[in-house]
Amino acid sequence: MDWLSVVPPLVAIVVVFWKKEVIMALLLAVLSAEALILWQTSGSLLLSPITSMERVIEVAASPGNTRILLFSVMVGALLAYIRDSGGVAAMVNWLTRKGIAKSRRQVGGLTMATGIAVFIESNLSVLTSGIFARGLFDKFKMSRARLAYIIDSTSAPVCILILLNGWGAFVLGMLETYELPTSAVSILWGTVPLNFYALFTLAIVIYTIVRDKVHGPMAQEERLQHLQQTSLDSEPATKARFMTVPLLVMVSSMVGFMFWTGNGVLADGSGSKSVLYATMLATAVAYLLLLGHKRFTHHEAVKVGFKGMGELLPLVTIVLLSLTLGSSLKVLGTGVFVSGIVGEYLPVVLIVPMLFLAGAIMSFTTGTSWGTFAILVPIGVPLIQTLGLPPSLVIAAILGGGIFGDHCSPISDTSAVSSIAAGCDLLTHVRTQLPYALLAGGMTLFAYFVASVLMID
Repeated sequence: MDWLSVVPPLVAIVVVFWKKEVIMALLLAVLSAEALILWQTSGSLLLSPITSMERVIEVAASPGNTRILLFSVMVGALLAYIRDSGGVAAMVNWLTRKGIAKSRRQVGGLTMATGIAVFIESNLSVLTSGIFARGLFDKFKMSRARLAYIIDSTSAPVCILILLNGWGAFVLGMLETYELPTSAVSILWGTVPLNFYALFTLAIVIYTIVRDKVHGPMAQEERLQHLQQTSLDSEPATKARFMTVPLLVMVSSMVGFMFWTGNGVLADGSGSKSVLYATMLATAVAYLLLLGHKRFTHHEAVKVGFKGMGELLPLVTIVLLSLTLGSSLKVLGTGVFVSGIVGEYLPVVLIVPMLFLAGAIMSFTTGTSWGTFAILVPIGVPLIQTLGLPPSLVIAAILGGGIFGDHCSPISDTSAVSSIAAGCDLLTHVRTQLPYALLAGGMTLFAYFVASVLMID
């Protein structure tokens, strides 16, 4: 059953790239996962469609997952209000007049800087920078695939490097349960200069922005840009505040809700609760702003909001099925099996590179970084204790591996949210970003081998 446990994610990935259809791929993956579970428990394989539906219901019943789904729906209304109000066109005009965004390099740099500034939560980071930059990318004839790549490859690496967020609190909580040579906090902060995957990924993003060059499938998307029609600039420019005020409300209230849900401690706050509450508040503010300025009547605003929600239903379905597949894979033990490639008989200098590789494969095939951390940290810490490996180097490799799949797997909810924020097709986003991620991953493997030779006695 160990090898069979990787069949469902492989089914999803193969069908995605073969048929170019994400929802069908996820459905087949969930059905195959449930069939394997039934086979494991001596149940009837004919029941797999029913157990798959029950798995969907079970996943949707989880408060955290429901918040993610509601957030994904509410984003549709917020995007529609910002788009149809003419606020984006007004903001683009203002930035151009002020000379803040008068070139492609400046637009890319501004987008990346926005993603870095909103480091509290990865979904909030991609959402804010994506909405903010859509109109600018359209104006300068840069593809939405490039935008999706920049925001996605900025948010997750920045969140895992700055660590003053839920990600840092989660990893810190796990480390504090072990007896380690130094404090958990010092080990975690020590991972920052050693998290080569995050650093290489950000460096490649900077290269893309500074040189204004894209390669591979993304270059093809750029060549097709002049044929693509986008809807953000379809409304004439009105007032920039129709865009800026809701975004500022969303970002500032996100910080406030993180403090509130964390009882005054930012790092203890709930990301899923905070991003949902902040998005709902921003949507309400956008609605009231449009009514107050008589841009829309109540009935028009409601119609625009529901139209925006409807536009995102396919992506919301993808998020739901991704969460369902992750739940099924947890029952199958896929993550535990993949982590088993780090065996006890590996040469010491290969342990850290293999931990990164295990994390990368696991996060890509399961679509979850936190799940990867939860499985690999309990494997990595005993290696620190028994073999005397550098703690920060081991933990950095695990964190980097988890980030790899989180921002480039076709079954990751972060990839889906990045596609939503950029207004880019999910499969196009994954296909164009993957070569960059693989390049950073290959460089990271080599870097961890060199670091292991230099740091391990």
